Amino acid sequence: MKIEQKLIKVRDVFNGYVDNDDDGVFAYGGKLAIRPAYQREFVYILEQAEAVIHTVLKGFPLNVMYWVKVGDDEFEILDGQQRTLSVMQYLEHQFPITLDGNKYYWDALPDDKFNSIMDYEFMIYVCEGEESEKLEWFRVVNIAGEKLTDQELRNSVYTGEWLSDAKRYFSKRNCAAKGLSDKYITGDPNRQELLEKALKGICDYQGMKDITEYMAKHKSDKDADELWQYFQDVINWIMKIFPQYYADMKGLDWCCLYNKYHKNTYNSSDMKDEVKRLHEDEDVQKPKGIYEYLLSRDFDPFAEKHLKIRVFSERDKLDAYSKQDGICPICKQHFEYKEKEGDHIIPWSKGGHTTPENCQMLCKDCNRKKSNI
Repeated sequence: MKIEQKLIKVRDVFNGYVDNDDDGVFAYGGKLAIRPAYQREFVYILEQAEAVIHTVLKGFPLNVMYWVKVGDDEFEILDGQQRTLSVMQYLEHQFPITLDGNKYYWDALPDDKFNSIMDYEFMIYVCEGEESEKLEWFRVVNIAGEKLTDQELRNSVYTGEWLSDAKRYFSKRNCAAKGLSDKYITGDPNRQELLEKALKGICDYQGMKDITEYMAKHKSDKDADELWQYFQDVINWIMKIFPQYYADMKGLDWCCLYNKYHKNTYNSSDMKDEVKRLHEDEDVQKPKGIYEYLLSRDFDPFAEKHLKIRVFSERDKLDAYSKQDGICPICKQHFEYKEKEGDHIIPWSKGGHTTPENCQMLCKDCNRKKSNI
């Protein structure tokens, strides 16, 4: 791992500055990606951007910035993007600053103040090394200013055509992945959250241990078609299995559910009716669990755990205990109240409800045995 400190003047960074919108923002003679394609948008408000310019005018430090070497003479900004963009955009005539009560765009500044900006030196740490070394170091440093997410750190290490293509699908507020999945999957594409969820899903699907393994394997690929196809398959599967949309479907780990259950056969009409029935069942205390319950109930004897079925009240249990004279109706033995548990006479799965007339008190052993049948 090589870390080199450099002092680079604003005029040199501004040389060749160009904002290509979704295709990225570049400077330093085209050698520096200030904002690579489809990465987080500029988020400083005007007051913050103006404060950066005043800091530069006074010659105060802007804190260390971090660049990553991604080629023989190519760099990306790991930390310092918004500070750098503030200066570049001011020099691009995109906003004024206030001096002595007056507004000044860059071309109206007195020569000495203009030169003080152009001659200001950014303090840069340039990082170069193996992907694993850089990622470890970035995580330790992580970083002055706004903290980078884990996926933003990974993106700074595993650069290349594959990542650029993946960002095209997953890393813009109006990206294709956001439009496709917004009803089902939460995540801010600007903070790389959708990309991270897709990567976690495909890693689990392929039996890989973590995201870095997948990114390292595909770093040199020409496109991210495999990842994008996987993500589309997940969403299309959801819409096929559950044709009726409910708001509580949003935010579930659908990639995980797809990986576990997509090979099974389901009848979408039956699933639609069952979802409606379970939403109307007052005993179901966790509506978000309805979907995994329906996907797993034919394979998991404990699938009801996903629903958090309503339990009997203390009053219902005390009444049942009294009616039974403390006798367990299965083993016929007498137990103290604290040694017994409330149980559905007719199981919930067979149409029984959590009502007083459907409550019985079983000893703990009998209740466990009944639950395991």
